[in-house]
Amino acid sequence: MKPKDFTTMKDDYSRNDRSVAATLALDAAPAGTAAPVTSERTQRVLRNTYALLSMTLLFSAGVAAAGVALRWPAPGLLLSLAGMFGLLFAVHRLKNSGWALPAVFAFTGFMGWTLAPALSQTLSLPGGAQTITLALSATGVTFLALSAWVLATRRDFSAIGGFLFAGMVVALVAGLAAVFLQVPALALAVSAMVALLSVGLILFETSRIVNGGETNYVLATVGLYVSILNLFTSLLSLFGFGGGDE
Repeated sequence: MKPKDFTTMKDDYSRNDRSVAATLALDAAPAGTAAPVTSERTQRVLRNTYALLSMTLLFSAGVAAAGVALRWPAPGLLLSLAGMFGLLFAVHRLKNSGWALPAVFAFTGFMGWTLAPALSQTLSLPGGAQTITLALSATGVTFLALSAWVLATRRDFSAIGGFLFAGMVVALVAGLAAVFLQVPALALAVSAMVALLSVGLILFETSRIVNGGETNYVLATVGLYVSILNLFTSLLSLFGFGGGDE
């Protein structure tokens, strides 16, 4: 009886050791276990981000269209900057609360209002409707192509984040200088610079979501929205400038 009991105990300890070893191996090898969890979480963030992004883009476009139809006055430079940065601050503060979604729609609606005067000005030019359609189509195709590339390759573009932030600061300063100094060539150069930086930001933001760097879909949505809006307005300025010379 004793040898039999000893053998049974030995088998039990062996099974326990294998269970502990398997648990430790799973914890130490993220590729085997953490990957499905991360993938599931990433897919959830992606779904929520693109769903909210679609709704905010439509809402912003609706506000912009209403502003063009009703001829809303331009908010002005100071009010635009104060409203944009103030609402962005509110979104970041409320990102984990129930007020996050209203803050996002308030921000995107306000940006739609600021976009309306630029659309009205473009429509007043010869071929203005075609210019808007071309800029909108180019923005959509660019965003879809970049997003599909990052989702397929899962490349990490986090290394270019500092460069993109510095570039946007330079573009903001140069854009303000172009407005106050009334230099069309500088404004055109800033538009081209912002368009390129926006492409980089789309890659950066999408790669952060795919690789787990951004797990809050509210912030992910706002980041992509701002990049898309900047790309569209930059292309609108570039195409409008070319159309105005014809």
